[in-house]
Amino acid sequence: MKNLKWRSLIVLAVLVLGLIYLLPTLVKELPPWWTRVFPEDKIHLGLDLQGGMHLVLEVQTEKAVENTAQRLAQEIKAQLRKSHVRFRKVERQGENILVVLAKGQQWQPVAGILKENFPMLEEKKRDFGSESIQVVLGLQESQIRHIKKLAVDQGLETIRNRIDQFGVSEPDIRTQGEDRILVQLPGIKDPQRAVNLIGKTALLEFKLVDEKHSLQDALRGKIPPGDKIYESRTVDPVTGQVHRTQYLLKDQTLLTGQYITDAEVRIDRQYNRPYVALSFDDRGAKLFERLTGEHVKERLAIVLDGNVYSAPVIQDRISGGRAVIEGQFTMDEARDLAVVLRAGSLPAPVKVLEERTVGPSLGKDSIRKGLFSMAVGGALVVVFMAVYYGIGGVIADFALVLNIILIMAGLAGLRATLTLPGIAGIILTIGMAVDANVLIFERIREELRLGKTPRAAVDNGYGRATLTILDANVTTLIAAVVLFQFGTGPVRGFAVTLSLGIVASMFTAIFGTRVVFDYLLQKRRLQKLSV
Repeated sequence: MKNLKWRSLIVLAVLVLGLIYLLPTLVKELPPWWTRVFPEDKIHLGLDLQGGMHLVLEVQTEKAVENTAQRLAQEIKAQLRKSHVRFRKVERQGENILVVLAKGQQWQPVAGILKENFPMLEEKKRDFGSESIQVVLGLQESQIRHIKKLAVDQGLETIRNRIDQFGVSEPDIRTQGEDRILVQLPGIKDPQRAVNLIGKTALLEFKLVDEKHSLQDALRGKIPPGDKIYESRTVDPVTGQVHRTQYLLKDQTLLTGQYITDAEVRIDRQYNRPYVALSFDDRGAKLFERLTGEHVKERLAIVLDGNVYSAPVIQDRISGGRAVIEGQFTMDEARDLAVVLRAGSLPAPVKVLEERTVGPSLGKDSIRKGLFSMAVGGALVVVFMAVYYGIGGVIADFALVLNIILIMAGLAGLRATLTLPGIAGIILTIGMAVDANVLIFERIREELRLGKTPRAAVDNGYGRATLTILDANVTTLIAAVVLFQFGTGPVRGFAVTLSLGIVASMFTAIFGTRVVFDYLLQKRRLQKLSV
């Protein structure tokens, strides 16, 4: 009797715990004290149920190789200067690097420096002409493959960080093939804003404005060596009118956004406009202080993805590692800019190959049909069990309800996502839960036909059926775990509900219904068993 009391308390405790986790999903507004004591996570709906965005992005991995070649060209220049080796030109050409020496100059010292400091480069073409020595260097194939793979992996991580900070719950982000990234964002209300946020490279650079040369001459084609024309493009938030301004900037990047530790939106009290405040790490702070100290009274342009956001005059050395980006931002634009700066820049641009928006009406329709099929299937099973097995069927129906409560509570507790295949998994486990009860009831019937007492028939029936139920469910559970481990998207949703359903059905069929039978036989002294 004491054992029955404890088992009853366990079933009751599991039921109460399940209801606690399920209540936030069922009730729209919970009292304030609830969130301080109990969990408030609701069941998250997948893209196929609540609508949202489906994006397939292609990472422009060749750009990552070109960026690496550009960086190596700068490093080769620095190394040659450090070694006091003269050269005419070192520049990137596509994915290769061109090194030009004067006629009569020895190539061997340069080759030695390159071999020692840049082993990843190999000589692709050599031309000892009458005017100069030109050597084309290229990255080794293994290095190119590594850079491309790294670009996709880093791009995936950066996009994930941005989306996490954007506040999308349960996004599905994963690689697809060698250079593609699949992004599914359930519940997105502004698809274009999400695309802009994800696709922005967010390469932040600080460059000096060249005020010694004429911008007008540069616009006519006379661009001084080492300079480049950049554009500032701003959109008036009220009229929507686009303003474009050209700048002549020194092409050398003095500082990049790689040292940013934080970016936050603040409001300009004078003009009541949002701006983005940046914080640099220790190394970035020192570089920024030195940069501003060496160029006092000069204009420093803040360039993001090739667009000049502002070009203020440096009034004094700026210490403390802080800077601001001003512009005619809306609050959403400023927030998105802060998000991409905090998450870091993409190692290579991404191109949107496929963009689909799943409307909420389609999601609601899916939910309605899924719940309707679950309700109809469940009702038919409940009626059949009650009619065919009598009291035993009613007990099985109780177990079925408990089973569904535990599955839904498990989804909320684990913060898993319910998808349309997930609903199919729930319906499948309803059938499996009933099947377990049928196995037990048939064994009990056999025992009763042999003339056993109800209590002995229940003991033997559960004893004979338990191993069979365990065998069948454990093998299915293993299959579900494998599906979850190696599956993606909706397949994982199916695996989650199937796994939860199997564990719940084993508890309810073997443990829960047995407690009810023991209660009826021990406490209510039931003399005849209807199964």
